[in-house]
Amino acid sequence: MKIKIEKRQELKPKLDESNLEFGKEFTDHMFLMNYTLGQGWHDARIVPYGPIEMSPAAMVLHYAQETFEGLKAYKRPDGKIQLFRPEENFKRLNRSNDRMCIPRFDEDFAIKALKTLVEIDQDWVPHAPGTSLYIRPFIFATSPFIGVRESRTYLFCIILSPVGSYYPGGLAPTKMYIEDVFARTVLGGTGEAKCGGNYAGGLAAQKKAASKGFEQILWLDGAERKYIEEVGTSNVFFKIDGKFYTPELSGTILPGITRKSIIELLKSWGETVIECKMTIDELVDYHRQGKVEEVFATGTAAVISPIGSLDYMGETLVFHDNQIGEYSQKVYDELFGIQTGQLPDPFGWTVLIDE
Repeated sequence: MKIKIEKRQELKPKLDESNLEFGKEFTDHMFLMNYTLGQGWHDARIVPYGPIEMSPAAMVLHYAQETFEGLKAYKRPDGKIQLFRPEENFKRLNRSNDRMCIPRFDEDFAIKALKTLVEIDQDWVPHAPGTSLYIRPFIFATSPFIGVRESRTYLFCIILSPVGSYYPGGLAPTKMYIEDVFARTVLGGTGEAKCGGNYAGGLAAQKKAASKGFEQILWLDGAERKYIEEVGTSNVFFKIDGKFYTPELSGTILPGITRKSIIELLKSWGETVIECKMTIDELVDYHRQGKVEEVFATGTAAVISPIGSLDYMGETLVFHDNQIGEYSQKVYDELFGIQTGQLPDPFGWTVLIDE
């Protein structure tokens, strides 16, 4: 399929890279592609960034049939622009599509479209320390119909946003709160899919945690409320007695690409990584024994977010004296160094946009 290109006549003014907020400003262009039942994906195009016209009866507005992804482009020291594991994001987007009954797309073509879009808007890729170009692919149901069924038409979009740090405090350790009322998902739900409903459903818990002075939520499983699953919208790692533990992928948590990369990175260093079920009581016991050395969350937006403390049943568990741990810093430095081209990539994770 050929990609039609319509460029904006008057480009937007560029932003101050020293003051970039996350997810507020967007580049000059976006990628769009339609799906029609019986025709498949068609009409791939890059057009000026702007509003999308759709019917008030569009099914996404009523039944939330939608999926999305998040990845980044980085400017290397030599000025070239590279992506980090884009094939993994598009594979995951198709897996999310399967769960949400959205038609699959050609992943190789999506990478080609993304490269073309980033190349057109390459002047928007920031180069200041800690900055990147955030990439948001998303797909949603557009059929104008009131009734619960699969949509007959969809729109695939990719938009770009130059960003700074996701958390204003950067790598400063955060305070974590255990959610004991709301549940993120249950086995058989949409927990392993990246869809908007998962995040909307977590807003009440996030609001409650913030009102209590916490920056992060530790989600427990929805069925028994005892197994650790995720931190906020991120995967979580615990360094306990010299080994790294992270919740196993059992269908209720998102299979994070940063998570996968960190597991591979730690193993390449000879570290032991254990993917398993861990109860909150086991974590508390490990902490009381002085075995919990570091805790950190992982995700595309922040890469690494150290966890400094956890409030549970009236007890405050402090990790690494509420300071960033050695491995939290080491993993961040190595992974961000590979992503930005400041360090060599021995894993083959990075992809140049002009390849």
